[in-house]
Amino acid sequence: MDFFNLLNSWDKELLLALNGMHSPLWDYSMTLFTLTPTWLIFYATILTIIVKKHGKKSLFIFVAIALMILCADQFSGILKHTVQRLRPSNDPAFSQLVHVFFRKGGQFGFVSAHAANTFAIATFTSLLFRNHKYVMFIFPWAILISYSRIYLGVHYPGDVICGAILGVGIGIGIYKLLTYAESRLSPVNLFARNLLKDREANRIIEVGVFTIIMCLGIVALLLFNDVIPH
Repeated sequence: MDFFNLLNSWDKELLLALNGMHSPLWDYSMTLFTLTPTWLIFYATILTIIVKKHGKKSLFIFVAIALMILCADQFSGILKHTVQRLRPSNDPAFSQLVHVFFRKGGQFGFVSAHAANTFAIATFTSLLFRNHKYVMFIFPWAILISYSRIYLGVHYPGDVICGAILGVGIGIGIYKLLTYAESRLSPVNLFARNLLKDREANRIIEVGVFTIIMCLGIVALLLFNDVIPH
């Protein structure tokens, strides 16, 4: 019990260190980063490239992705209601010490569904695409989304780290299930052979970077013109 109390104490100290560095620009930008609609064009770009590369077989991939997201959400929800660790923003004994800018979410925070989902997507697509450039972008992207939850005060670092581990495990498991299902249907593993080309990886990266820059630019413009409060 003392060990878990020590971990909990370290987790809170790390949260205060990471959450304490804030500014109006990052408050609003992190809010945009944490919202799923912000990344719809980015996700659409990935799905479009999957369709172009795999044709009719992309249907199996989409089913696998849907199952992966369902698993990440459900397992995260089960852990939340089993462990019942309050979010820092919902803990009356701790919330006054935390910079809370975005209060969306349930009562409990362990583990982070955002971290589980983004790391599951990053892991699954990295195994599917097997492109170095893509891997070097998609995992920092997952870290950015996960960090936004800490920055906004709705998750402890431990929630995010354990959510990321869960997501990686689910991503690997669903990919193995996909390749197993394909091996039963076809002796040729086209998923493993039809890898992502650098120009396709560059297109995904460009959309992702553009989304990040666009969010920062819009927030900076609105702050400069006093459209949103400082």
